Amino acid sequence: MTDIDKSNLSWDEWDELQNPPPAQTDFDRVVETALSRRGFLGGVLALGSAAAAMGTLGTAANLMSSTSAQAQEAAGSRFAFKPIPVSTDKTIHVPEGYSWKPLAKWGQPLFPGVPDLDHVNGVSLQHSDKVFGENTDGMEMFVVGGHQLVAVNHEYVNTKVNLPKNADGKPTSADDVKILQNMQGVTVMEVAEGENGWEIVLDSPFNRRIHHNTPMKLSGPAAGSDLVKTAADPNGTDCLGTFNNCGAGRTPWGTYLTCEENFNGYFGTPNAEFQMPEDYKRYGIAAETRYAYEKFDERFDVAKNPNEPRRAGYIVEIDPSNASSVPVKRTALGRIKHENAAVVVARDGRVVVYMGDDERGEFLYKYVSNGIYVPGADTSKLLDEGTLFVAKFAEDGSGEWVALTPETTGMKMDEICVFTRQAASKVGATTMDRPEWVAVNPVAIEAYCCLTNNSRRGEIKDGKMRTNAGGEEMTVNAVNPREKNGYGQIVRWYPEVEDHANAKFKWDLFAMAGNPAVHKDSAYAGSANINEGNMFNSPDGMMFDSTGLVWIQTDGDDSNEGDFLGQGNNQMLAGDPVSGRIERFLTGPNGAEVTGLTWSADKRTMFVGIQHPKAPFPDGEGKLPRSTVVAVKRDDNAMIG
Repeated sequence: MTDIDKSNLSWDEWDELQNPPPAQTDFDRVVETALSRRGFLGGVLALGSAAAAMGTLGTAANLMSSTSAQAQEAAGSRFAFKPIPVSTDKTIHVPEGYSWKPLAKWGQPLFPGVPDLDHVNGVSLQHSDKVFGENTDGMEMFVVGGHQLVAVNHEYVNTKVNLPKNADGKPTSADDVKILQNMQGVTVMEVAEGENGWEIVLDSPFNRRIHHNTPMKLSGPAAGSDLVKTAADPNGTDCLGTFNNCGAGRTPWGTYLTCEENFNGYFGTPNAEFQMPEDYKRYGIAAETRYAYEKFDERFDVAKNPNEPRRAGYIVEIDPSNASSVPVKRTALGRIKHENAAVVVARDGRVVVYMGDDERGEFLYKYVSNGIYVPGADTSKLLDEGTLFVAKFAEDGSGEWVALTPETTGMKMDEICVFTRQAASKVGATTMDRPEWVAVNPVAIEAYCCLTNNSRRGEIKDGKMRTNAGGEEMTVNAVNPREKNGYGQIVRWYPEVEDHANAKFKWDLFAMAGNPAVHKDSAYAGSANINEGNMFNSPDGMMFDSTGLVWIQTDGDDSNEGDFLGQGNNQMLAGDPVSGRIERFLTGPNGAEVTGLTWSADKRTMFVGIQHPKAPFPDGEGKLPRSTVVAVKRDDNAMIG
């Protein structure tokens, strides 16, 4: 491996360094795709047999080309703001009539008597589990007995800013590792609005930090399996920590779902003689890690604890109302690189959880509970007993959810829950362009998923088609219609008989991101609802507000050069599912991802996450960069979501 700075690599780049993707031999054709930008929404997707399919979907997408001027005008009134231009500077911008203020910054105290971040020395070990963690991501608001609680993820750490005294930010001791472990995970904090705006309630009994050493329980079909047993936990039911917490979700019964994504980057070994188990390769587990935990904490040394990585990669349920409660890893929801969890109650009361696996060429999943949700009744088994499905998209605009069962996969249930990617491959699931956040429309029976990008889709290297980590070709297909897709798209599906538990669905593409200024009249210009005034790349986070507007957050290339010329910094946009109109609402500081969104109980404040900004946001020149949750309000204090 060449000597490069690995601290700033994306997770895709890191995975590719550790496990170069396999190539499929005997590839004798190059898939060509021609996409009519004019006809994309409500028109024709020219991709083999799909040429007529997209034009036949009688969905909201078709309204883009047929909506009357009166309807367009009415749709325009849904946007209570004047769209803003792109930005390339080091701060946040919002529309005229709106303002923002930091609520919680990395290193900010969550409890009385804890000091704020030291911009020279960072956060001490003593206080590292008592402050707001780094790299904020998915979040949700909960109201408990009149108290407003925000649960928010801390996806990963930038070692150079967490260990500013260390050369290149590399850990040199167990104490350094402990600091990094404490800075990740989840924060639960009470917030309140006063004369100075929104602030953390420091003496709240609800405040809590959950990190890489927090005791947790395993539940569901994999709990107690030999696949997850360790010397420290011979029963396979008790584990420590939650890792790389990316997107989030909430249950109807008031609990928080935090999602473990790139967990592979924490487990490795200095033992060069250790033979990695075959299943490690599919999940990107390699000898070298990003944080060197394995050198100072043997729990992360896979030569000593080969089952430990199999205890990560799940959705974890947390009760924000009880700071002493034990989080539960729900193995029935599968072990993948979970982006988020979108929960909805089906027509018959069963609980449905939609989930994306954020890696190039991986899959989109759905879980359906056996039992029904009854308010006030026992909910402890609803996320343990049910069926996991994976999506297959057809070129004619139809699709089906294929059950992952012993009968369909030839695997045992605990194996399906631990080796979920392998199970999905066995049933021929559709490879996707990095399925990230899923969002369910609260006012219509439809769901959306951000397919953020896939630079390897359709790529031919040395005469061979690139594949996912399981060896499956990532050829161009109807739902992923572009080779070397650097822009991304948003897919939308409609369950048959308006029932999210149904195994059949229809689908279309709500938007295809692109750059019409650089790529005129080509697939890379984007769909018909993308123009030079609203263009973006790499849709990632996505949430619906209570009115049915979908808010889209980006985590893409902010170089403002080449294919991304004119797109500026990462941003948050609002989309109207009916008209297809998309407008830019917020731009983040240079270098940052805009991720995580929730609202205050009265819907007058929007909380937005800013992850991994470049210095000096938000404290000014000479200060360390701080991931931050900001509160956005209308100046007239009207509702905002």
